[in-house]
Amino acid sequence: MGRERRGHTLQTTALVNEAFLRLVNAKGLRWQDRAHFIGIAARLMRRVLVDHARARGYQKRGGGALKVSLDETMAVSPVPDFNLLALDRALEGLAAVDERKSRVIELRFFGGLSVEETAEVLHVSTDTIKRDWRLAKLWLLRELEGSPQS
Repeated sequence: MGRERRGHTLQTTALVNEAFLRLVNAKGLRWQDRAHFIGIAARLMRRVLVDHARARGYQKRGGGALKVSLDETMAVSPVPDFNLLALDRALEGLAAVDERKSRVIELRFFGGLSVEETAEVLHVSTDTIKRDWRLAKLWLLRELEGSPQS
């Protein structure tokens, strides 16, 4: 949440709660290990944020979505505003080209994992994660610069 735009209407606790509910409702999911759990949790947080952004867009067009107030205690970083839906589309495109690089972005950006934790989840070396992180960021930057902001 620290990387989200200023004035985000989803509280950190609401994000965690929604991700937890989705984890609890996952039927037939067998946890392989801690790394598998962290990977799934990061993916679910991405889905919650993307779903929230879509709902917000729906609300801007006159939809009846419920507005959740901003938690004032949430730390907001000075990261520039970005279009989460465009990022999601770009990540899907990256996954079609290179699934691991897409997972690295998902785990580091949405899951907040360190290089070492990401390497553990993906069962590769930290050098591989660093290289994938660098290349994936460049690929996404190129894709997002061509995406119109909506």
